[in-house]
Amino acid sequence: MPNANTLILRAILLTMMSITMTGVSALDLTWVGCGITRNAFMADLAAAYQQKTDTRITIEGGGATKGIRAIAAKEADIGGACRYTLKKTPQEIGVKMIPVAWDALVVVVHKDNPLESISLAQLRNLYRGRIDNFSRLGGDDQPLELLIREGKISGVGYSLRKHLFEDPTVEFVSPHVFPSSGPLEKAVEQNPRAIAVTGVASAYKRDFKILKLEGLDPSFENIRTGNYLMYRPLFLVFNPNGPHPQEADRFIQFALSAEGREVIRKNRVVPYFDGMLLIQRRLDEWKQFIHKALADQPE
Repeated sequence: MPNANTLILRAILLTMMSITMTGVSALDLTWVGCGITRNAFMADLAAAYQQKTDTRITIEGGGATKGIRAIAAKEADIGGACRYTLKKTPQEIGVKMIPVAWDALVVVVHKDNPLESISLAQLRNLYRGRIDNFSRLGGDDQPLELLIREGKISGVGYSLRKHLFEDPTVEFVSPHVFPSSGPLEKAVEQNPRAIAVTGVASAYKRDFKILKLEGLDPSFENIRTGNYLMYRPLFLVFNPNGPHPQEADRFIQFALSAEGREVIRKNRVVPYFDGMLLIQRRLDEWKQFIHKALADQPE
């Protein structure tokens, strides 16, 4: 029969184990970054991960640039980005970018706008400042207001410049500038004259109209196959030298797992692995298309 000292020692060990286990189960991670990724599936992914592991993830926005640079600076555990890192940019060195989903850039207007579709040529002219009325797009005779993101390195702004012009330095012509995708999307919901581009992953959760592009809806299948032309990867970002790198990596592996991919699909977003076999073929087709379109564009 154990003596009193043995019982006390066991009690101390059990208490220490309880404290240790409580500390692990109550671990908090921070996620910052792309508002489109946040609105699309991060909340559901974080909830599913907490249910599975007891690890809580606090979610903040701030944009793709913040999502990359906060991780590089070790100011957060996980980032979200809808663009690649910028070459030769010291503030973005040292991070690992893990693609987890495919997003599409979509043109959106107020829900009462009768316009249904837009072409790539019209979209390029719109951002060049050559179209100021919906009649030029096949809609009603009504002035339009193009809403754009601030700066050239936001996830939407950078990706859109690459898709439309193969040039991330192109100037978009509009006085209606927004600091992030959230306020821009809200403005489209409220303004009958508004037209803008955002990510389909968050657009589905807004009360406005998503236009067809070249006659095609940004449906799950059209994005997965690459038939819808303006698509891009969504990344989770982490730093191997960050605050909690092992737990951050575990969350990313969860997002890539069958369980995580199902959470992403339920949010009408295409998991990265669902479309990865088409990457090179679609990239080649897109380059041929965009170069032909630019060659045909009037000066």
